[in-house]
Amino acid sequence: MATISPYLTFNGNCEQAFNYYKSVFGGEFASVMRFKDAPPMPGNELDPKYNNLIMNMSLPISKDIALMGSDGHPMYDKVPFGKNVTLSVVVDSKEQADKVFAGLSKNGIIAMPIADVFWGSYFGMTEDQFGINWMVSYEYPKK
Repeated sequence: MATISPYLTFNGNCEQAFNYYKSVFGGEFASVMRFKDAPPMPGNELDPKYNNLIMNMSLPISKDIALMGSDGHPMYDKVPFGKNVTLSVVVDSKEQADKVFAGLSKNGIIAMPIADVFWGSYFGMTEDQFGINWMVSYEYPKK
């Protein structure tokens, strides 16, 4: 079975963002690789001031899904954050939906407060403090 691992690219604050997401979802990082951990590329040396930026990071948030991310490579222009990136999180209970939504909404912008919706879910949309759009839902059991 295939799973989707959303991948987020940041402009130097990937580690800060992932520590925040870890505080929301819990768990431990499955991997953390910094630019300094990559083998040297002759002719493409990286300024040592970028050594501690994140090259790749992974945070499992369920048995099937890992949130992945990195800082944009410093040799290229800043990564523009598009408002077209939305991550959908489906949780196991209404209480968990409230907890995750509250955590992601902290210092962010709520686009749609979490509430019961006509399609039979408990659902909300928010933009977190890092500019990432999220949909949080709990699917009520079918009758």
